[in-house]
Amino acid sequence: MEQIGIHTEFIKLDAFLKLAGVIQTGGQARELIDKQLVFVNGETCTQRGKKLRPGDSVVYDGQEYRVVAEA
Repeated sequence: MEQIGIHTEFIKLDAFLKLAGVIQTGGQARELIDKQLVFVNGETCTQRGKKLRPGDSVVYDGQEYRVVAEA
């Protein structure tokens, strides 16, 4: 599991995927999410703007990423 730190209260799913290096553009995020290939906290997520907070997990292509708070 890879931990990805954020400095804000939350981050939207599409921005998180870019921050984690999973994708490079918002269009790529939309495509993955529309195809139901992204899971948030164990459930398929279909919302690009889903707000992720520290403690949430994202899984794509067998790789798990955890949102963590950075000071």
